[in-house]
Amino acid sequence: MVHQSPERRFEKLNTEIFSDSQKASLAVANRIKDLILAKQKANEKFVLGLATGSTPTKVYEELVRMHKEENLSFQNVVTFNLDEYFPMQPDSLQSYVRFMNEYLFDHIDIDRNNVHIPDGTLAMEDVSKFCQDYEEKIKGFGGLDMQILGIGRTGHIGFNEPGSMANSRTRLITLDQITRTDAASDFFGEEFVPRRAITMGVGTIMAAKEIIMMAWGEGKARIIKETVEGSISDSVPATYLQNHDNAKVILDDAAAADLTRISTPWLVGICEWNDILRRKAVVWLCSKLQKPVLKLTDEEYNENGMSDLIAEQGPAYEINIKIFNELQHTITGWPGGKPNADDSHRPERKAPHPKRVLIFSPHPDDDVISMGGTLIRLVDQGHEVHVAYQTSGNIAVFDDDVVRFVDYSIDFNKQFGLDENGKVETLYQNIRDFIINKSPGEVDSPEIQKIKGLIRRSEAKSGIRYCGIPDERGHFMDMPFYETGTVRKKPLGEEDIQITIDLIKKIKPHQIYAAGDLSDPHGTHRVCLSAIMQAVERLKNEDWMKDCWVWLYRGAWQEWDVNQIEMAVPMSPEQLLKKRRAIFKHQSQKDRPLFPGNDIREFWQRAEQRNRETAQKYDQLGLAEYEAIEGFVRWHF
Repeated sequence: MVHQSPERRFEKLNTEIFSDSQKASLAVANRIKDLILAKQKANEKFVLGLATGSTPTKVYEELVRMHKEENLSFQNVVTFNLDEYFPMQPDSLQSYVRFMNEYLFDHIDIDRNNVHIPDGTLAMEDVSKFCQDYEEKIKGFGGLDMQILGIGRTGHIGFNEPGSMANSRTRLITLDQITRTDAASDFFGEEFVPRRAITMGVGTIMAAKEIIMMAWGEGKARIIKETVEGSISDSVPATYLQNHDNAKVILDDAAAADLTRISTPWLVGICEWNDILRRKAVVWLCSKLQKPVLKLTDEEYNENGMSDLIAEQGPAYEINIKIFNELQHTITGWPGGKPNADDSHRPERKAPHPKRVLIFSPHPDDDVISMGGTLIRLVDQGHEVHVAYQTSGNIAVFDDDVVRFVDYSIDFNKQFGLDENGKVETLYQNIRDFIINKSPGEVDSPEIQKIKGLIRRSEAKSGIRYCGIPDERGHFMDMPFYETGTVRKKPLGEEDIQITIDLIKKIKPHQIYAAGDLSDPHGTHRVCLSAIMQAVERLKNEDWMKDCWVWLYRGAWQEWDVNQIEMAVPMSPEQLLKKRRAIFKHQSQKDRPLFPGNDIREFWQRAEQRNRETAQKYDQLGLAEYEAIEGFVRWHF
């Protein structure tokens, strides 16, 4: 147990929060650098435990930069990786050997004899001895000076799944079903994810002199709260860190969102009440008591940590009316603004009308999944709506669909006599041969990547046609960062940003809509939003850009909380059904998405549930009852 200041009294681990993962990663990299230099000065080895996955990649990028630009040497560094899938060849796409080489070891001056990673190529009978030797090697170097960790959705550290004991050591384990589901994206299907892994044990990790556990993004918020504020339990192995004398949790704002001092700061101390915090607190109180806003009493505020709000801004009656009106004013059936109406209490301006609207869709179906109802309403109300598909989405198409479409092409060409030289049949045979011999996770051939991209493109066109948008207002950006053929993408580059700038300049929109749900398993939404934000920042001084508002939508992977929503667009049962039919136009994603993330339901099911739940929350707050609502938050650039 750590001794914290009053506002952190619920936290049982030393926790530091940064505004974003880049700043957090820089802090971790600087700590590693300081320890390396201190050990160099003492002429000693620095023994570092390493993790894989998306969480530590920015740390590794910064360490590489320090090596190249600041001459930071790794000659005195000894590394031990946490884990590796079993079985696993070191050159496989999913291999942690390959991961570490690509992100770190190939770019620094570390002695390869000092690099240790569990061996996924061992015969089963050799694994136990290897694990014992791994432990002995760590002890032989004097133990781990530092261990860096990520955290899984189940609370696992390394591959120590729920049920792992505090004294467990390096061993072969069976992966939890949730862990395998979460890894499915990397392996192009859950059926290809190994069922076992070699991992350092909890006891191995806890023996490190210093531990830093990192977590980024909204998707980690729930398990972080459980880890930092919950009781120690083998069902959440990360909670064992509470027993370590020198463990720290490093978070970005999103991963910290559920911690008590962030989510409900009025429960830990005196607050500086602003409009945002007041609304958040009142909505939270309504949810807790299951009461509408206008029925809250002074006593209920006082009994739930909000007495200072009543003292400053009360009585409850006045606060309730104020919040009720704020929430009421977010609701509009006119997302592009209502012409010839008083817009002083509406979320959008009435003029100009019609507006030019640019909807950015990271993948070819995010537009209709996340804001299909609003998109259709914008079209029906006469606005000039453009949809920009930022990536091809080509990795999310099953191989069977490729065969089916090329097979159709053969029959089509034969029917109309368009392929006398048999080029399509030759292509078809080459594709069949490639797919038959394709190993799990192998990068598709360029031809297959193109075909998968064309499948997604044709579905996107079908979707916007159904919504009433002409073909020429569908823009396919094919941003270069995405086109690797693998789940792992290139960093966002200048070309990606320039493509975005050029499109915005071409359309000169009055409204931009962009995806603000950043928990998609590939990180594509996050990269796409970064490109838009950087483009908008560069264009913000243009005269026409000063009249452009940017709205962020969610829905594919998560939803805005009611207290965050600044524009709520309601849908009737008929409008919700029309949105569903627009989603159905994306047939390659129907029945079972190739990359479902941690939710096995189809995207239309997820979207409808979230839209209905948002409407229900508005209803429970005492506002009008709707079938469903899509929510938006405005980004003020």
